[in-house]
Amino acid sequence: MILWLYRLATSMGEPLIAAVLRRRMAVGKEDARRSNERRGISLLPRPAGRIVWLHAASIGEAVSILPVLERIQARPSTTTLLTTGTVASATLMATRLPSGAIHQYVPVDRQAWVRRFLDHWRPDLALWLESEFWPNLLMETAARGIPMLLLNGRVSPRSFARWRRYPVAARRLLSVFDLCLGQTELDAERLRLLGARRVASPGNLKFAAPPLPCDPNELGKLARALDGRPRWLAASTHPREELIVVGVHRELARRFPGLITIVVPRHSSRGRNIASELETAGLSVARRAAGEQPTRGTDILLADTIGELGLFIRLAPIVFMGKSLVIGGGQNPLEPARLGASILFGPMMDNFAEVATRLEAAKAAHIVSDGAALTEAVAERLADPKMVDCESKRAQTIADAEAGVLDAVLLAIDPWLSGPDPKT
Repeated sequence: MILWLYRLATSMGEPLIAAVLRRRMAVGKEDARRSNERRGISLLPRPAGRIVWLHAASIGEAVSILPVLERIQARPSTTTLLTTGTVASATLMATRLPSGAIHQYVPVDRQAWVRRFLDHWRPDLALWLESEFWPNLLMETAARGIPMLLLNGRVSPRSFARWRRYPVAARRLLSVFDLCLGQTELDAERLRLLGARRVASPGNLKFAAPPLPCDPNELGKLARALDGRPRWLAASTHPREELIVVGVHRELARRFPGLITIVVPRHSSRGRNIASELETAGLSVARRAAGEQPTRGTDILLADTIGELGLFIRLAPIVFMGKSLVIGGGQNPLEPARLGASILFGPMMDNFAEVATRLEAAKAAHIVSDGAALTEAVAERLADPKMVDCESKRAQTIADAEAGVLDAVLLAIDPWLSGPDPKT
């Protein structure tokens, strides 16, 4: 009944959906040049041969699926089609996808638009990542007999509790997958309890992601501009966390003359508003998206660009991971761990609970409860480079702990990758 009502509502709700898309476009959350893709319309032809469709929600999921995508794209007569739902992920994938791979915006989960997308691309295999359970997209794909696999499946405690209230709907959606691979054994068990038919847990694909890239020329240029100044990085911050950063910077600047704080917001589109907020608080800001270079008088380097987090982690290896103090969920701590950073995060790391626990247990990361605790943790590390060095080595060890996960995942899905003859 729940799924039937959902399908009815999305079928009849085109005017409302269109209005929402227009509002999102007005604030930069939709790509005006490619808006037809959200309605299942593509200007690109379907290539001949086998198409493996991979779907990821946004930047984090898309980056974690790239190693799998690259291996599949290298197979003969095979094209990978990656769909995501955000402008930022599309921008980043334009520079990261291997030659021959295609990116499209995922169609909005309305039956007619989903069918139009499937009619055009006719994928031979669909790989879903983590927890993108759009009902129309799942059921329409399954109705065409397209094999479907869930990779790096994740079921948070909150999602698990919510789906347990609708057991029939949960079982119906998960039953479309021929195979579900959980991030962890706990995720795999939750998938089983919710009705997945065939479940395994070969490991977390986030461990397979390569180090975030960096332009060495930009790294050198910024290192010279900062000229040895003490510095730390607040990475992937969300609304209200920048205000915490203001307080931390002010206190630390009294103790560490010349301090510069680097802020990389999770959503670069917020850059202008963040800059205004920081300047209103009395801080001098150099905004990277505006081409501004830090000077001796700069308090905050606001890195509101896409795809440069690797640059700034290398530049400032004391890293606080956002979305962990004010709102919950956290951001991927393996990204700084892989680059040898000393890692700090708040207590709300639900989306990366296992990784965060492993890092903390190995003394490779430190949990801070609030802004005052963050201030003291950063101060301790600014004053003790040996601590930073020790923590960075431990973090790299954790990041390298599951080096074989990519091969394990590819082995698990190989029967479907080596399936029937491709369409022409």
